[in-house]
Amino acid sequence: MTDQPVFDDRFLDAPDTTLLEPAVRRDHPPRILLLYGSLRERSFSRFATEEAARILQHLGCETRIFDPRDLPLPDAVADDHPKVRELRELSNWSEGQVWCSPERHGTFTGVMKTQIDWLPLNSGGVRPTQGRTLAVMQVSGGSQSFNAVNGLRLLGRWMRMITIPNQSSVAKAWQEFDEAGRMKPSDYHDRIVDVMEELVKFTLLTRDRSDYLVDRYSERRASGRTTDSHRVAAAALKSTG
Repeated sequence: MTDQPVFDDRFLDAPDTTLLEPAVRRDHPPRILLLYGSLRERSFSRFATEEAARILQHLGCETRIFDPRDLPLPDAVADDHPKVRELRELSNWSEGQVWCSPERHGTFTGVMKTQIDWLPLNSGGVRPTQGRTLAVMQVSGGSQSFNAVNGLRLLGRWMRMITIPNQSSVAKAWQEFDEAGRMKPSDYHDRIVDVMEELVKFTLLTRDRSDYLVDRYSERRASGRTTDSHRVAAAALKSTG
């Protein structure tokens, strides 16, 4: 086949390995935001999230856990509500995220979805989730299931995030944590360690070039930003780095 596909060469950007090398490497600790999907006082998704944060801190990360209490339902209040602002600012701050939800009625909870629904794909030129890494986890009261993490993966893709391959699903969560909410040693705990290790690696690998990884032909074409202008901007950044 010799016919050219129907696209505009001015906006097509064939992958260039030189552009995968970051102009400037960030040396601060990876910034990870953790979200959980339950408001119960003894919340196993919160316990698992707190355990994940401890592991991430041990791996050299800076972590923030968002408390979903008092976060209104989407569209019930204006965007300047204090809890909405807090959540969006934390997402903007983050370079990677962890989402952990109980499984309820075969999927993740409304508490979890409410948090994601308050994060816009685009707000004033800022994209609070695009290009960030994501790890997904779930807890279950019964046998092991993957319905919630599978749903969270779909949601992460929709939010244009880089969702890592590994994931965690803790079955019979009520017997995996002690009275203080600390997770007991187990294969389930080992898997959370695996997932956090992988998240840190993917975050370090992608955070300096996520802008290039998620740069799209359709968006360049819509904005009139040609490939040449994209490369000139990249070259200028490299020369000042």
